[in-house]
Amino acid sequence: MHVAKVSKRYSTVSGPRESVSYLLRRSYREAGKVKHETLANLSPLPMAAIDAVRAALAGQPVVTADAAAGQGVQVTRSLPHGHVAAVHAAAKALGLPGLVGPAGRSRDLVLALIIARVVNPASKLATTGWWADTTLGVDLGVGDASTDECYAAMDWLADRQDAIEAKLARRHLAAAANPSRMALFDLSSSWLEGRCCPLAARGYSRDGRKGKLQIEYGLLTDPEGRPVAVRVFAGSTADPTAFVEAVKIVRDKFGLHKMVMVGDRGMITSARIDALKAADHDTDNDTDNDMGWVSALRAPAIAKLAADDGPLQMSLFDQHDLAEISHPDYPGERLIACRNPALAAERARKRGELLQATQTLLDQIVARVQRGSLVGADKIGVAVGKQINTYKVGKHFQVAITDTSLTITRRQAQIDTEAALDGIYVLRTSVPAETLPTAAVVTAYKNLSHVERDFRTIKTDDLQLRPIHHRLTDRVRAHVQIAMLAAYLVWHLRRAWAPLTYTDEHPPHHHNPVAPAKRSTAATRKASRHRDPDGQPVRNFRGLLAHLATLTRNDIRYGNQPTAPVVPTLALPTPTQRRAFELLNTPIPLNLK
Repeated sequence: MHVAKVSKRYSTVSGPRESVSYLLRRSYREAGKVKHETLANLSPLPMAAIDAVRAALAGQPVVTADAAAGQGVQVTRSLPHGHVAAVHAAAKALGLPGLVGPAGRSRDLVLALIIARVVNPASKLATTGWWADTTLGVDLGVGDASTDECYAAMDWLADRQDAIEAKLARRHLAAAANPSRMALFDLSSSWLEGRCCPLAARGYSRDGRKGKLQIEYGLLTDPEGRPVAVRVFAGSTADPTAFVEAVKIVRDKFGLHKMVMVGDRGMITSARIDALKAADHDTDNDTDNDMGWVSALRAPAIAKLAADDGPLQMSLFDQHDLAEISHPDYPGERLIACRNPALAAERARKRGELLQATQTLLDQIVARVQRGSLVGADKIGVAVGKQINTYKVGKHFQVAITDTSLTITRRQAQIDTEAALDGIYVLRTSVPAETLPTAAVVTAYKNLSHVERDFRTIKTDDLQLRPIHHRLTDRVRAHVQIAMLAAYLVWHLRRAWAPLTYTDEHPPHHHNPVAPAKRSTAATRKASRHRDPDGQPVRNFRGLLAHLATLTRNDIRYGNQPTAPVVPTLALPTPTQRRAFELLNTPIPLNLK
């Protein structure tokens, strides 16, 4: 460590001026380059004190006169710093401030909202109070911001959504960064508190909150799951409708053509495929505008292919676990049949458990009928109807009801027919084999797990999007947009901090795309020992942020007088904290700006 004198010359109306700062710095070498980390700004101290620090660092003896002079050292305030400093440094490295918009109060507030969503997700009221208790509020100047200012900043962000997402699309979906020209899209939902939002509606709740009004939102990502765009829909919106909107965004707003859209079986339906073909036809057969797609067939369609005279037969999987087939119902398409034995075993196990659980519920009703405590075909039917589909396997039971009897039998032939297709799924795509080989189609579809990972990040693991308390449509959309940009930050932070967390740094390459994913030996060892190869503790992502928060910035007053100089000084970082900033390729900053 050393004391550095930093001089800056500038011109004013009255003539040239010079400002001098004295900084306590640590210098180190990384990748052949010398870097400097500022630990404290010593400028407020008297020159005698600065000279004493310089002498002490040089190993010269320093005689203190604190007792004689009646002076002391006081820590006037200590604020958590490491967590917000790390996330802010990552945001700057990604160009997030410039991406959000021009410099100003609104941008500072939006940036603070995004960082707060990563570090300490909470309501807007709680967030404004939390800002003042960290260096984020002090350094960005938002410590005294009101909730009304936050709402105004959200309105400002909502107006800029298209511009922000267009920049992200050029960065991650354009051909230079995305040679496969592929985009992933999926839909999720979250519930709202209150009933006054125009977007709030009753629909299929992926959160299991059936009694709550909800919204739907679709997330568009690159092939690795990096968030690029998000769209909010009414809670009753169906998956195919959201997919059409995603195609319009990619084609019309982002100006990207010849893309391959990947969506699940409930989203890219035959009707939407026909609509997509019609839209391509309306472009005067300009092949540069063709939009390809990858999806999967539903269970009834797979059963039709597996009929006695169908192309999907078990003999296809004697030597390999995937094969291309064709069928007249899918002209101009490629069908890739896959069989995963591990998935087959899991589905068989789950079906058996669900059937047994349903049988237990129905046996209780049978016992009531036999005791005579439940009489009448109508009452028995009502009791059976309440229970038979509790676990979604009611179709596998045959029910016979009279006024005094109830007989329950399993449709074993039907169960066996369904079990024969366990572990089998069929993908469908319009992309030719020379552009997207068979194995690549399987990989593309399985990459939808990246989007599911993003939804877990947004909703539960990291960002706590739900429940939503906003009433105005634009505020709800801005709230989801903030969560998407925070997820963009988390995506990069998780990758950068993989050595410090349980994340698999080098997952094994999949030679067989149908086989289940596996963790590397190093990741398994790290998870079992809770230590990295250097013996340092390994934490989960939230635990690492909490540990970084213990790196504080302390305001130290040298002297007992109120006018004595106050020097902001960082606490001594732990090895994990220092490593976290090294992985972000940045020294630990004393100030965020």
